[in-house]
Amino acid sequence: MSRFITSADRYIFRLTVVPMLGIFVLAASLLMLEKMLRLFEFVSTEGGPIGVVFSMLLNVVPEYAGLAIPLGLMLGVLFAFRKLATSSELDVMRAVGWSYTRLLRVPYLITFALVALNFAIVGYIQPNARFAYEEMEFELQSGALGASIKVGEFNTIDRRLALRIEGSRDEGRQLDGIFARLEDSRGQVLSITAREGQFLANRENRNTLVLRLMDGTIVHDVVNGTPRVLSFSQHDLPIDLPALEEFRQRGEDEREYILPQLLEIGWSPDSSGIERAASQAAFNYRMVEVVMMLMLPLLAVALAIPPKRSTSSLGVFLSIVIVVAYHKINQYGSDVAALGQVDPFLALWGPFAVMVAIIGWMYYQVAFVPGGQAIGFLESFWKKIRRRLRKLLGRDKLKGFVAEDEFDDQDDHDTHGAATRQREAMSDA
Repeated sequence: MSRFITSADRYIFRLTVVPMLGIFVLAASLLMLEKMLRLFEFVSTEGGPIGVVFSMLLNVVPEYAGLAIPLGLMLGVLFAFRKLATSSELDVMRAVGWSYTRLLRVPYLITFALVALNFAIVGYIQPNARFAYEEMEFELQSGALGASIKVGEFNTIDRRLALRIEGSRDEGRQLDGIFARLEDSRGQVLSITAREGQFLANRENRNTLVLRLMDGTIVHDVVNGTPRVLSFSQHDLPIDLPALEEFRQRGEDEREYILPQLLEIGWSPDSSGIERAASQAAFNYRMVEVVMMLMLPLLAVALAIPPKRSTSSLGVFLSIVIVVAYHKINQYGSDVAALGQVDPFLALWGPFAVMVAIIGWMYYQVAFVPGGQAIGFLESFWKKIRRRLRKLLGRDKLKGFVAEDEFDDQDDHDTHGAATRQREAMSDA
């Protein structure tokens, strides 16, 4: 094992894992933060308990992990090789005969582990979590997860009862300043006010709650009659809860199916044309997302090596753009293929083949061409932009926007050379 995994491999492992885990946490946190804010707003609007938000967030984690894992792998390998390159350690390793392929041994061991993890997530965990999220959302809207009484507002518990309270204590168990309006099937209306009250469970009928009111008044409005007024010290008001609807079966969305189910539906002669197209599109989309992870270390190396005597971070920016853009292209191809407009295999594996060819060419330029640069033309273009910005804004105004060592000093060299030639000409004269 010591021959297969050397101390240099362990060093590369540390350089890769630390930023990779950081990217995992950062990407997942940023993606979940926006979702959490929307869930808080949704749960508060539906009157549900706040704890439901965190349960729903747990079911969202697998969906975001499908993007965070490839992105973390990509940037982890990229930052590792970028540090080796900028510190000249990569030149030493190359000088002793280690090729880029040999240096990628440990990153590919990490990649194989993450591919297996991502395959389990997108193939099995993510569909179950999505279905559980939809079920919790349905139960929240139907009231199965509980509801809260909003203070100072009229709350409709069922079609016949409207309730308003002025305040609550003991985490909502004790209610103060209660007004209730209840209408029966014969059109008679009860208007009830009470100093305080509380909800009690009904052991005999779980679909009915008891609202126990203390120190209040009941005004009974009778159709075509004189209203009657009754004062009470304690009155139990039964409240019928609405019947809960059953949640639908799995299958409204192909993203709720696990891989064996997609295979069964997508290639079954009993399925309709739309079902087969949608299932095949979902299956190929998941497979192409997982398989593409095998090419990410090669792409990371190609983008991590900056030009000599340069610390340009253009490759970091391009890596994020490429991963996110390719993910969106796959999503678009899957949506179009699900409609039956394009063959699912062509829509998903066509961009994959193009991407593999591009990554292979970029890696070949870095690993096998002496002095080759995969994004050399972009580096030259960015260098010209820096030069223009320097002339327009000056070095002082660009501090913090462009690294100090990335300024193009060619103009300084030209000016210094012209001054030297002028002095030599004057000396000759």
